[in-house]
Amino acid sequence: MKKLSRYLLVGVVGLLLAALIIPVMAQDAAPGEGGILIEGNFGGDPATFNPLLASDTTSTRVAGFLFPAWIGVNPPVGALEANVDGALVTAWEISEDGLTYTFTLRDNWTWTDGTPISSADIKYPWDAIVSGVVDTPLVYLVDLIESVEAPDATTIVVKFTDVGCTNLASAAVIPVLPSHVMPSDFAALNELAFNQAPDVTGGVFSFGEFRAGEQVSVLANQSYGGAIDGQVLPTGWIYKVVPDQTVLVEQFLAGETNLIDGPAVNRRSDILAAADAGDVQAYQFPGNAWDYLALNFADPANPQSATDENGNPIDQGNHPLFGDIAVRQAIARAIDVDSIIQGAVFGFGTRMSSFIIPASWAFDADLAPIGFDPADAAARLDAAGWVDDDGDPATPRVAQGAMYAPDGTPFTFTLYTNEGNTRRGAIGTVVQDQLRQIGLDVDFQAIDFNTLLDIMDAQTFDAFILGWRNGFPDDPDATQLFTPASDVVGSGSNNTSWNNARFTELNEQARTLAGCDNAARAEIYGEMQAIFQEDLPYIPMFAIEGFYGASAAVSGFGPYPSQMYWNVETWTLATP
Repeated sequence: MKKLSRYLLVGVVGLLLAALIIPVMAQDAAPGEGGILIEGNFGGDPATFNPLLASDTTSTRVAGFLFPAWIGVNPPVGALEANVDGALVTAWEISEDGLTYTFTLRDNWTWTDGTPISSADIKYPWDAIVSGVVDTPLVYLVDLIESVEAPDATTIVVKFTDVGCTNLASAAVIPVLPSHVMPSDFAALNELAFNQAPDVTGGVFSFGEFRAGEQVSVLANQSYGGAIDGQVLPTGWIYKVVPDQTVLVEQFLAGETNLIDGPAVNRRSDILAAADAGDVQAYQFPGNAWDYLALNFADPANPQSATDENGNPIDQGNHPLFGDIAVRQAIARAIDVDSIIQGAVFGFGTRMSSFIIPASWAFDADLAPIGFDPADAAARLDAAGWVDDDGDPATPRVAQGAMYAPDGTPFTFTLYTNEGNTRRGAIGTVVQDQLRQIGLDVDFQAIDFNTLLDIMDAQTFDAFILGWRNGFPDDPDATQLFTPASDVVGSGSNNTSWNNARFTELNEQARTLAGCDNAARAEIYGEMQAIFQEDLPYIPMFAIEGFYGASAAVSGFGPYPSQMYWNVETWTLATP
């Protein structure tokens, strides 16, 4: 019966899309009859619905609806807590040595096929991570967690490699999967049919349909054990593909979608005006999303992971252009980020001086961003052996005594970003033009997002412009992004292959500091920010102010920072 209702909903989706301008459901709707929520998506199709494999925002958005969290966040407080609606953990205890956490799980939550959700469903994904054969971005966890055990159905015991201030947050990112329908051969997870059409789920919604290039639809899951009032009111949620950010806003204002997350900054004033008129609801908050220009340190023609299976360093070679710190420093001074903020985000951004967002408690406000100085940039390139050999500004500099490039090599490289993102497109165009002014030839390309992810994971790129949306609750731990543990060809997030021993050492100090006092940790992170700014694996750009919007017809919408959908099961489309 559940399967039949799923297909019936999919069949009426097109009709509902056409009629969405007119809200059709009352606020006191019965479970599953509250109307269809529709959010526009310009980030491209999800690569997977399996939370173990997901690394892009689109995939994680959908997977977050389909699978439960096991350690929950209290939205108003913004902290991990026990016994939170929407999460499995009811309590935990910490051993005297601080290394072992014992979690107690709810016993009344089932998967959509009726099978109880149990500790086995947390242990299975952990075992898949440590197997080393799964293409997961969570490989960095193996250096933080020693073991995960499930002594009984409602108990999970996590033993960490050391006492750490981020241990709870590290455990929380282990996904929950229906172990009873997963393969015993972990390698099979990479190509599992389940990844594109999960038929057993346990989140607030269950899977409906995926039409590539069009939309993902999910359906209310009335067996959802984390519902605030024991029921899921909306009929479903659609993630509708739109070609770019301009169309995203236009469709929202026209009522073709009823939810929006992070709209284009040049159109936010239009949404705010609609909010003033009572047509929509708008919510702004300090941003945790930031854009950057990433530079590859290693040889892109021969990608190598940071370490071998025994933890020994591997020679990764050097990028012929960006392996030299002087070149990276020159590029940072040739880009006018302040003008980019005005032009690309209409001032809705704050300069990043390093890798920690300005909204973070660990942000070093005394560390000034690198200033715009094209003359200094040109002088640094000259000193680094990249010279203007013909006096023609239209031709690129060439190597004469450069650190890693043979003499005569032109300074030409490819810069990627994801297509459809007007903000990053504007950034790339400005970067291309400004670097041309100092003799660097940039082939700027906006390409399919999933193709870009493949290039990044393969570590065969020169440079790319992308962004991160920091986790919530935010913690500045850099293990996932900038340490050797995550520099793994094919997976892992340290795809620039930046491995600075002092930075990694300080990161461990901040992560394991006795007492976890944030003020003391902030001092350590301050030194890390200075190292990052000197070495520049990324040229950090700016953090963008967060912005959510909902149609006035969406009743129950009440977000917190970084928590738009925390109570989505209570939402309905209200009758005007």
